[in-house]
Amino acid sequence: MQHTDTHGTARAVPATPLGLTALAHRVALTSGWVRLGLAWLAGVSGALAMPPFGFLPALCLALVPAVWLLDGAATASSRLGRRAGTALSAGLIGWAWGFGYLTAGLWWLGAAFLVEADQFAYLMPLGVLGLPAALGLFYGAGFAVARLLWSPGPGRIAALAFGVSGAEWLRGHLFTGFPWNTLGMALGQNLWLMQAASVVGLYGLTVLAVLACAAPATLADAAGPARRFGPPAAALLMLAGLAVGGALRLPAGPMPEVPGVRLRLVQAAIPQDARFNPRNREGILERYLGLSDSATAPDSQGLRDVTHLIWPESSFPFLIQRDPQALRRIGGALPPGTLLVTGAARADEPLPGERLRFYNSILMIGQDGIVGGRYDKLHLVPFGEYLPDPIDGLLRALGLKQFVAVPGGFTPGEARERIPLAVPGLPPVAPSICYEAIFPGAVASHRERPGLLLNVTNDGWFGDTPGPRQHFAQARLRAVEEGIPLVRAANTGVSAVVDPYGRVTGMLTVGAEGVLDRHLPRNLRESPPYVRFGDVLFGCMLLGCLSLAVAARYRRGRAQPRGASM
Repeated sequence: MQHTDTHGTARAVPATPLGLTALAHRVALTSGWVRLGLAWLAGVSGALAMPPFGFLPALCLALVPAVWLLDGAATASSRLGRRAGTALSAGLIGWAWGFGYLTAGLWWLGAAFLVEADQFAYLMPLGVLGLPAALGLFYGAGFAVARLLWSPGPGRIAALAFGVSGAEWLRGHLFTGFPWNTLGMALGQNLWLMQAASVVGLYGLTVLAVLACAAPATLADAAGPARRFGPPAAALLMLAGLAVGGALRLPAGPMPEVPGVRLRLVQAAIPQDARFNPRNREGILERYLGLSDSATAPDSQGLRDVTHLIWPESSFPFLIQRDPQALRRIGGALPPGTLLVTGAARADEPLPGERLRFYNSILMIGQDGIVGGRYDKLHLVPFGEYLPDPIDGLLRALGLKQFVAVPGGFTPGEARERIPLAVPGLPPVAPSICYEAIFPGAVASHRERPGLLLNVTNDGWFGDTPGPRQHFAQARLRAVEEGIPLVRAANTGVSAVVDPYGRVTGMLTVGAEGVLDRHLPRNLRESPPYVRFGDVLFGCMLLGCLSLAVAARYRRGRAQPRGASM
């Protein structure tokens, strides 16, 4: 039996290898569609490590076979040359792996295409399969880079961590970025493990997750005990250290509260197909007002107990600032000293010759019904809130349009950086709308430290699926990275208040209708290291992985007999 080693050299393999080594050889020796199918299945299993499942060993089941598949990616001959052919083979494995991982993790996107099925159902394959297929190219590139740094033994674990973690960073930044279910979330949902994000952020957690979960692949190596058992043992020690460090970081009691602030979050759970129907405007407004003034305890006075009332993204199926009657009704329902902070679409008066510009915004409405300060969403959702240039015209000519029925799509806010929003009675607010909360290091100003992260969202597009739960988990991790409490109001869940350590002080789950009354936790007095250094520490971790991989490959090259193929 012949096997092509990690440098492309054919070598003899025992005819009947035993146990895990036998399995690794069989996986490495697969080819063609069988190889791609195994890579796809391995990626699918990795989705179980993401919210709401949080089964960390599933990421081992995804990455260990990936290592073995890359072991067999060496190409004895290729028209492109041996090295290029090996990288191409590894890239195909990575693409199939990423396609499986993202398909299993993002299948719930299909629910959005069924809200207005008559207009969008035919496009469902583009979201459910097309997006994962396109994003899988990042993993393909990461696997190819890793394979170029490959060498037998523990060094290849560092090579994989370098390639995949770098690809995840690129996925979160290129083409407006989409860091959804970044692999670091496997560690970023456990309260103890997530504390490391305060130092290295989500992408640093990604490096740690890949190193830890790919390390068991060396158990199948035909090597000495140190090289076989060392990486898995180191991974277990690392995870234990992260858990112990996280547990020690958490204070024994709850965070102190901001005095004089009493929040009420309203989750109306309005079905998505009714939410944007203008015929429901009166019923929707009545529902919000009724829930807002509901009594939650025998001694409750409803809104009189509240200083800040918070409604979710796009609460109205009309432009509230252009409806004086609705503003008067809201202002009349607010007791003295109570302020409404709500998500709402708004429009600016157009200049001569220009179209009306629409914004997805957060507005403040006081007792007099006057709209005060506002925040306009900066990071819009491609294809959801606008059609990206320069293909906008082509897509419209083909009959395609964004999900939110706004002529011409939404316009991004004009602010170049996130300046805290001044809300009377609250510390400086770092506002975000919907998926803006999934971007590490981009949710708050680092010049003027905010006192809370405010996220309003409408996850009703995705129903009772993993999507809203994944969204909340990612927003929760921002609180840990920034050391700032999170206040999150969603239409159908998850609405919650989270302290700066990621501890949930109150929550309304997906599909629940009601209100959540909570005090506001204080932020941390000192900014965590991630706020001060950003992704610099992640970059150092990448360089460390690269150094280990290159050193291992160099040592392997020195040990090769003269004339052996590299």
